[in-house]
Amino acid sequence: MNVSFIKQEKVRFQHVDFAGIVFYPRYFEMLNGIVEDFYEEALELPFSEMHETGGIPTVDLMVQFKKPARLGEVLTKYLWIKRIGSASMLCGFKFENELKEICIEGEVTLVNVTFLDNRNQIKAAPFSKEMKKKLEGYLFK
Repeated sequence: MNVSFIKQEKVRFQHVDFAGIVFYPRYFEMLNGIVEDFYEEALELPFSEMHETGGIPTVDLMVQFKKPARLGEVLTKYLWIKRIGSASMLCGFKFENELKEICIEGEVTLVNVTFLDNRNQIKAAPFSKEMKKKLEGYLFK
C-alpha cells in the first residue's frame, strides 16, 4: 500500500503558550493521538482493548521543530512505518500547516508489549502475523 495514515487536528487554546504557538509538549500529545487513532482505525485495535493485555509504549523519539503552529490553524498529521521488527516498529511522522509547511517532523520507535505479574511488569511481545500484515500496508521502503 505504501500510504501514510493521515488525520487533521485544529490547534486549540489548550495547545498554545503565551505567545500563541503550540507549546512543544502538546505536539507529543498530538503524536500520541495519531498513534492511538492509527491503532483503532487502521489496525482495528483500539487502545481500550489493547491495554487490557499490553500496550505499545514509545521507547525512542527524535523530533525536529521546523515552523511554529499557531492558535486556530489546522494541522495535517502524517504517520507511516519505516521499519518493522519482530516486536517494534520505527515510524516517521510530520505535521503540516494549511500551507503545506512542515511544523514538526521526526521518528518514533514503538514496542509491542504484554503485561506480566499482574501488570507490574511488561515484556516485548512479537507482533502477530495478522498485525504484521496490517502494518506492512503503511511501510515505506
